[in-house]
Amino acid sequence: MTKKTEFKHILVGVDDSEDALLAFQYAIDMAKRRHAELTIVSILESHELSVYEALDKDYIHGERSELDEHIKTYVKQAMDAGVEKVNALVSEGKPGEVMVKDVIPHAKPDVLVIGSIAKKGFKRRFGSQAAYMAKYAPISVLVIR
Repeated sequence: MTKKTEFKHILVGVDDSEDALLAFQYAIDMAKRRHAELTIVSILESHELSVYEALDKDYIHGERSELDEHIKTYVKQAMDAGVEKVNALVSEGKPGEVMVKDVIPHAKPDVLVIGSIAKKGFKRRFGSQAAYMAKYAPISVLVIR
């Protein structure tokens, strides 16, 4: 006997990359079809900061504030598309780890939708954030390419 998987709460990661935007569009369509709740998350990658930027509290606060404002455009887009319940979260750190260890336990979604463009050469050998999330997430993960 197979168990039917119900996705009533969808989590999608966004970062303005082409693959993340594809995942976002897929998550919107999925949420509309299933009348599911949609939680949109964006993560400020702290490892991208230079030493000087990391020491400048105003810089970090400014980056976070910009991301807080920017994610509102995603929320509006999802609501305008007809998703009934939309939430937004912003966090900081390494995206894969933050998503698996912090966001998923906090938001309690049924499925994670993320984008991943296949990498070639050097970067592929060391994996990707999408691979980390697919391997370690305690929920189903749908990787959009």
